[in-house]
Amino acid sequence: MSLRWMLAAALLVPALPAVAEEARLAAVITDPRLDEISGMAASRRHAGLFWVHNDSGDGPHLFAVDREGAVRAALTLDGARNQDWEDMASFEREGRAYLLVADTGDNGGIRDRLRLLLVEEPAGLGPDLRARPLRTIEFRWPDGPRDCEAVAVDPDGRNAWLVAKKRVPPELWRVPLDGDAGGVVVAERMGLLSGVLQPTAEDLARNPVYGRYRSQITAADISADDRRFAVLNYRTAYVYQRRDGEDWATALAREPAELVLPWLPQAEALALDPDGGSAWISSEKLPAPLLQVPIP
Repeated sequence: MSLRWMLAAALLVPALPAVAEEARLAAVITDPRLDEISGMAASRRHAGLFWVHNDSGDGPHLFAVDREGAVRAALTLDGARNQDWEDMASFEREGRAYLLVADTGDNGGIRDRLRLLLVEEPAGLGPDLRARPLRTIEFRWPDGPRDCEAVAVDPDGRNAWLVAKKRVPPELWRVPLDGDAGGVVVAERMGLLSGVLQPTAEDLARNPVYGRYRSQITAADISADDRRFAVLNYRTAYVYQRRDGEDWATALAREPAELVLPWLPQAEALALDPDGGSAWISSEKLPAPLLQVPIP
């Protein structure tokens, strides 16, 4: 069965237009605990698993999902609060694996402080794991609130990279993860993302509200080899390639490769395989498709 027909059957929508044949429906997530998947990161300890979390409204919970869409573990972050968790990232440092959760959502543009929660990835799996964040990094924007739903972390864990959602073109920001504990870090604006298509006049005429949102960045990730930076919006994934000696601001100023996706309801979760060969994508609505999209 083709991808478009599989998605149509799974999501109970009419048959979709032809999409890139490379995209593959790996699974459909149906666990009722995952009713608003907003962030995803590839496990660095458990091959083939992804850690995911829900949007605001859920407790401080992370779930490990396999490539068949089954929940293999549930992790509660003691002492944490899911004010508006929007994305997460994974990385390794000095032989240890970590997860970073971005409590950075701000639809109303009212938050003066945001949080990045750092937790060590569990060595074991189970239905009722618990851990306390190793560190909570508070930060703010230098020039007033903005919504942010995308975070990626350097493979060495030195910097978190954030993409502002509603700015055109999308803005790239950096928050160092190695600073002194305590205090509020000020995010540093590093540049802009090139090549993210904006809604056409036809998009806006068809739906003035949703048409504006289709191009807004909802997730990000960096490959483990530090060469690829991927971002997602509601209709497309973009992959930027970093050359030798370049910083990410320079790489993201070039035109990216575009991964055309089938229609997804609120595509807000993206993770790269540790080898960077595929992007894995899911959405906020149940049943949630889990797509694998090879990267050229």
